[in-house]
Amino acid sequence: MTRRVLVTGGGKGLGAAIVRALAAAGFDVDFTYRASGREAEDLVAELADAVPGRRVTALALDLADATAVEAFCAAHEDSGYYGLVHNAGQSYDSLVATMARDKAEAAMQVNFWSLTALVKALVRGMIRQRAGRIVAIGSVTSFQANPGNAAYAASKGALTSYLRTLALETGKRGVTVNTVAPGFIDTDMMARYADHRAGLEKQIPVGRFARPDEIAAVVNFLMSDAATYVTGAAIPVDGGLMAQISAHR
Repeated sequence: MTRRVLVTGGGKGLGAAIVRALAAAGFDVDFTYRASGREAEDLVAELADAVPGRRVTALALDLADATAVEAFCAAHEDSGYYGLVHNAGQSYDSLVATMARDKAEAAMQVNFWSLTALVKALVRGMIRQRAGRIVAIGSVTSFQANPGNAAYAASKGALTSYLRTLALETGKRGVTVNTVAPGFIDTDMMARYADHRAGLEKQIPVGRFARPDEIAAVVNFLMSDAATYVTGAAIPVDGGLMAQISAHR
């Protein structure tokens, strides 16, 4: 029987790379999108040709809208998903002294609270099946501080801690729960840092940003049968960024 996976924020960038990887691995994939409707349609059409026989479905959902998230969860609670990949994320850069609470709460809603709602709706079905995979995209900023990233890092840190607890609660029930913590990824989200890219790449031991498919490959592994014994992990995929101290010659 084909297993079905839900991916949030799958219309473009890293999310689209994850959708492609999972469909190629034999999963049916539902993915949510917010503003990237055209890209979502193109991705569905692309995969209909690339992986015929796999069902790939785009679902409009704004994770910043808590009411919409709750309605989505209620509608999909008994959908029999084998896996959940929470990729959607919202950034917010601000120094602590000037942080706006509403913007910080918006990032927390997308990055953390929407995940908790989706998990609550889907994990009981996985437990009943005694088989399931939950993977979320975290960030190295939740482990290593960076000026201006307090709100974003806090939301990703909350995500990681929450999933570690969930891993303990589901470990004997066939459900694995893990976080993938990327560093810098070559996507549209990093476009605003274009003027600083050369300097950032000099600080990464491998000397470049990650390709989206490199992060997607790790997610694909965690969703696979080969990862049965991997749970409660937070895996940096950062080109060695966390392996070094920040002050260096």
